[in-house]
Amino acid sequence: MKLYFHGHDYKYAAEQMLLALFPDQRPEYPGHPLGEQEGVTLSLSVGAKWVTATACLRWKGARYTACRRGLRERLTDGVTRDRICQQLLKLAFYRVGTQALGACPPWGALTGVRPVKIPTKAMLAGQSEAQARARLEKEYFVSPDKAELAMDCARASLQVDRALKADEVSVYVGIPFCPTRCAYCSFVSADAGRSLKQIPLYLEGLLQEVECAGEGLRAAGKHIRTVYVGGGTPTTLDAHQLDTLLEQMQRCLPLSRCTEFTVEAGRPDTIDRDKLLVLKKHGVERISINPQTLEDPVLEAIGRKHTAGDIAAANALARSVGFECINMDLIAGLPRDSYAGFCRSLDAVLAMAPENITVHTLALKKGSRLMEEGGALPSGDEVARMLAYSAAALRAAGYRPYYLYRQKYMSGSLENVGWAKPGKENMYNICMMEELHSVLSLGGGGVTKLVDRETGVIQRIPNPKFPHEYMEQLPHILEQKRALWTR
Repeated sequence: MKLYFHGHDYKYAAEQMLLALFPDQRPEYPGHPLGEQEGVTLSLSVGAKWVTATACLRWKGARYTACRRGLRERLTDGVTRDRICQQLLKLAFYRVGTQALGACPPWGALTGVRPVKIPTKAMLAGQSEAQARARLEKEYFVSPDKAELAMDCARASLQVDRALKADEVSVYVGIPFCPTRCAYCSFVSADAGRSLKQIPLYLEGLLQEVECAGEGLRAAGKHIRTVYVGGGTPTTLDAHQLDTLLEQMQRCLPLSRCTEFTVEAGRPDTIDRDKLLVLKKHGVERISINPQTLEDPVLEAIGRKHTAGDIAAANALARSVGFECINMDLIAGLPRDSYAGFCRSLDAVLAMAPENITVHTLALKKGSRLMEEGGALPSGDEVARMLAYSAAALRAAGYRPYYLYRQKYMSGSLENVGWAKPGKENMYNICMMEELHSVLSLGGGGVTKLVDRETGVIQRIPNPKFPHEYMEQLPHILEQKRALWTR
């Protein structure tokens, strides 16, 4: 869709709303509008009293207009000005888009990754749950079922926020290797089949970073509340390598207050008894065994080298070793999947009774094979039916939503939701997604977030993305980790 701007250059805000309203469209910037060409013109004017955003959409032979305005006196500084102006422009765009479509997207005018922050902040500021929910539905036009999801997750966020102490942080350790690369994946991970030779050298560097991070944390008087080892697929490492890494973490990191230790086992073709015993030995309580689907033709379509039966076997093995908290992921909208197939997958996962179930919506990510090669996928409406079925089935089975987030190019402009049995919520997921406190990231592709809990200011410090870049820049990374908390 052609986008034209007058009085501003808020491209990102316009693109966000475009993707929410017209997910099959991509932004074009042709300059000045010519005649009656289709597209949307977004204008912003600042008067003596009002800031006015106007949208004019030409679509399928019709013309739609809308405007939104706010008080100029609210533009107290540059950051506030940008936030208010972008919100006004998005709301004006939303009005003309929904007029043209004759329908409203499920998340209304919300376009950000973290919709739960809106009711959470409202309640922290003293509003009631009813007021916070009304803001979602009346100010942002969020549908009642999505507002309910957000409120459930906001309650979980507030509960965790109250439990955190000022001197506590979380730690993420990244293992950017997988046995093969899935068709939907754009994560920075190396195919271990072609790059096994990198793993020992990468692990050597990571062990050094763990040591330096521990020195910095202890010097600053910080304590670790949660640990999450992700990737990639951490269990791509062999049992000895896992043992070495976890031993180093226990030796170097201040873990005396750690109440949650998660490792993504992920792919069943990387799980064996020896690795699971290593995880148990080092106090790992929660693991993920992620099928994504339990339909064998869909597994084949996404490039997985295992079957649905392998998932069941890996789950039984983990239970026999003694794991009492297991997460399983499913993805709605995969190639060759259908509503019936997704429902069968969810029902089969429920039969295995994991404590956590995360239901993702397929997002087409830059760099993934699905984005590059295309192909037939379930429609947004069919994916919405999949999520509706999952929400009803999970609630009926005693699960409750506790965290959620959204992404670009997501089918149906929907969401990813983590569900848990009561008392089994993953604190790290909430802290990370809602940015409740600092998360220290170690390893390739990780992003450290230093969160000031008083002001809400967040400083992001990325590690290099690729394993070879990580190893090349290791001296700088080590020095950075020693000094991180003295900034």
